[in-house]
Amino acid sequence: MVESFMALPDEVPVRLYVYMLEQDDPAKCTAGKLHRFRLAVRVTKARRLPRGGLLLNPYAGKVLTSADRAAAERRGLSAVDCSWERAGEVAWKRIPGLHRRLPLLLAANPVSYGRLARLSSLEALAAALYILGFREQAERLLRLYKWGPSFLALNREPLEAYSRASTVDEVLEAEKEFFP
Repeated sequence: MVESFMALPDEVPVRLYVYMLEQDDPAKCTAGKLHRFRLAVRVTKARRLPRGGLLLNPYAGKVLTSADRAAAERRGLSAVDCSWERAGEVAWKRIPGLHRRLPLLLAANPVSYGRLARLSSLEALAAALYILGFREQAERLLRLYKWGPSFLALNREPLEAYSRASTVDEVLEAEKEFFP
C-alpha cells in the first residue's frame, strides 16, 4: 500500500537527497520513485544540495565508513542520479558535500544484476544507510522494488563487515576480503 512508504521529513533518521540529471529511462529511475514516495528530496541544481552532508560519489578518494554517521544525521545523504555510461562526465568537484565512495557491492537491480559496483541510486542510498547504522531506513527503501530484498541477500556479509568497520583501513580490508 502506498501509504506505508510515505514519510514526512522528520520521521526519518537521515534526510535523503537525489540530484537528478535525467539521463535514464524515467520508468526505470529508482531515484524518481524515491521522490514520488516522498522518501527523498529531488534536487535539479547541485547548489541546492546541503553543504556538509554526505555525497555518494563513485570517484571519491575516501570510502564511506560508520564514522560518517554524524554528518549524515546532521546534513543528510545525497546521491547523483545519472547514467553509468555518463557518470564520468559529471562535474563532481562542483557538487557540494563530503564526497564518499561506497565500498564494493553487487547490484541486484534488473539492469545491472550481479555486476560489481553498478548500483542504482536506490541501492547506493540503501547501502550507505546500512553501513552508517540506519538499517531500518535502508530496508524501507529497498521494499519499494520486488528485487530490493535481493540486494541485501547478495550483500549481507559485506554490508555487515563494512558497518562494523570504524576506519577507512578496516573498510578497505573488508572490501579486499569479499572482493579480491
